[in-house]
Amino acid sequence: MSDDTVDDTATDERAGRILAAADEVRAAGGSARRAGRDPVNLPMIRNWTEAIGDANPIYSSEDAARAAGHGGPVAPPAMAQVWTMRGLGKTREGDDPLGRMTDILDAEGFTSVVATNCDSTYHRYTRPGEEITIESVLTDVVGPKTTGLGEGWFFTTRNYWRVGDEVVAEMDFRILKFRPAAKTTEPAPGDTPAERIVASSGSATDDLVVGKVLRPSVSHDTRFFWDGVRAHELRIQTLEDGSPQHPPVPALWKDKTEQTDYTVSSGRGTVFSFVTHHAPRVPGRTRFPFVIALVELDEGVRMLGELRDVDPGEVRIGMEVEVEFLDMPGGPGEDAAFGTEPWTLYAWRPAGTPPVTRQMSEVREGAVK
Repeated sequence: MSDDTVDDTATDERAGRILAAADEVRAAGGSARRAGRDPVNLPMIRNWTEAIGDANPIYSSEDAARAAGHGGPVAPPAMAQVWTMRGLGKTREGDDPLGRMTDILDAEGFTSVVATNCDSTYHRYTRPGEEITIESVLTDVVGPKTTGLGEGWFFTTRNYWRVGDEVVAEMDFRILKFRPAAKTTEPAPGDTPAERIVASSGSATDDLVVGKVLRPSVSHDTRFFWDGVRAHELRIQTLEDGSPQHPPVPALWKDKTEQTDYTVSSGRGTVFSFVTHHAPRVPGRTRFPFVIALVELDEGVRMLGELRDVDPGEVRIGMEVEVEFLDMPGGPGEDAAFGTEPWTLYAWRPAGTPPVTRQMSEVREGAVK
């Protein structure tokens, strides 16, 4: 018997166990309805809308809500999930389908997880004082599938949010449980490929590993921005009223065949906020800690990116910075699922400072402080 036959047999047996266990979960029906910790309430609505930046007055103003045909303030439909969150430190109930399928796939070696998509339907607004319950059912299990992340299984659960017996919202939530592909060894500092990452400032990039730095996810709505980065331009979307917008939003005021309008930023601004990342490790990086800064550009919008060429301990709110561009060579070392063509990432550096050079001995591979 060939090794391939042995592998195929083991795969078939594993798939049979997973599908049989999934059938048991489905046969058990939905989870028991679980009530949220608190009724729908205005303080939480205010906190949520402020965090999201949703200024719709029907969520807080009695007059505006009544003028819109409501009996009073209502909750944003997308808050359905908020009302039934378990809270920190809580565990899923034993009859929860998502938890049960997660345990089943964990036991078969599919221990890594990524959420793939959710599809929500909102039937009506909820109102302060209403008690929300949630019920979950398992609707679909598909696998094994070969993905860019590794072999895995997709499964979908459907959540129903109710007020009494009335369904007010529902959501299909699909995740991928996968077995991580075998890790490859990142090049040691002395084994860097001939092609290298080039910073527009001329600074060293020996803390980044060619072919391993994470690419941005590019959509129809953000392509103009990343095309600009590739051309060493920091493009800011222009809304219909002429105001600047970042991050980009769908240009609903234009035909879908038209490109969104934008202005090119000077690339200068100040640090509005920042975090210093110590752990866990990040693919493509050999030096820790590093700084991620939210920069308020001179044009008025804020943009997130790595702040390079500075000691993390010296970063301050209000620090003047400027953009730099990191040209990635692409090539066969890249994950083909995400593209292998050359690409460019933007970052920040202290304004007006000379390029920073480093010797390889100064790069602390894998160091975590």
